[in-house]
Amino acid sequence: MAYGLYQCLPPGVLTIVVNTGDDLDYLGLRVSPDLDTVMYTLAGMASRTQGWGIENDSHACLDTLERYRQLAWFRIGDRDLATHVLRTYLLSTGLSLTDCTRQLASALGIRAEILPMCNQPVRTKVRTAEGELEFQEYFVKRGARDRALGLRYAGAEEACLTSEVRRAIEQAEMVVICPSNPLLSVEPILSIPGMRIKLTTTTAPCVAISPIIGGKAVRGPAAKLLLELGHEATALGVARHYRGLLNGFVLDREDAALEGEVRDLGQATMVTETLMTTERTKIRLAERVLAFGEELIACRAEPGPSSP
Repeated sequence: MAYGLYQCLPPGVLTIVVNTGDDLDYLGLRVSPDLDTVMYTLAGMASRTQGWGIENDSHACLDTLERYRQLAWFRIGDRDLATHVLRTYLLSTGLSLTDCTRQLASALGIRAEILPMCNQPVRTKVRTAEGELEFQEYFVKRGARDRALGLRYAGAEEACLTSEVRRAIEQAEMVVICPSNPLLSVEPILSIPGMRIKLTTTTAPCVAISPIIGGKAVRGPAAKLLLELGHEATALGVARHYRGLLNGFVLDREDAALEGEVRDLGQATMVTETLMTTERTKIRLAERVLAFGEELIACRAEPGPSSP
């Protein structure tokens, strides 16, 4: 979705606020998987097969670590490793995560603002029968096989919205909640104090795209987590989760039968093809979402009935 919007909008117009709840310190390095995935995607470097990391990356460093009998369960490629080395160094000099990200993205020629949701460390933790797990241990090391009993965004209450994030929302013409995992990728952002208030008081329409199609997640454990944590694993369940934040909701054609119930939540709807498998489908969905936002803006601008 971010790639499609990046291709549709003029340079310098798009701002992407990214989850950092997945971040971890690995082998002494600060790794920000979601920030890097967005950055590599916009720079045209992202792995098409993995969904993370850099295309055709090598793993000589981790192969050597394994020779030293260090279990390298978090597979970082050699070029990806350079990003984490530089980020860790920049943070050590006193730069904020926002400034580090801006410097990295600029060096890759990205003409959009990529912002971490905050500069303070926030870590998503998953409560399971085996105890509380760090997100990457749950997701990567254990393959998300554990039943989730609860989620916690450790550090969120002490975190602060950055001035850059505040400004981006205040100046936005449209806010799009991309079709990411509602509980793992979006909720950590919403958990930062002040974020929900900013989204509900902005004059820009706020639109979300469902990550669930026909009761299934396109990628990752979204449907599994929604069910395990007491939510409905449908597009309607996602719309209910975002209730109070949205002006509009985008459903896939496969879920067209749910449109009326979503509208009953007070959300305008658009039904379209939402599965993004090619560059063209990413751009096409972005074009339709932007047009939907323009329709919502036009509806707000229409004068109401004249007073008697």
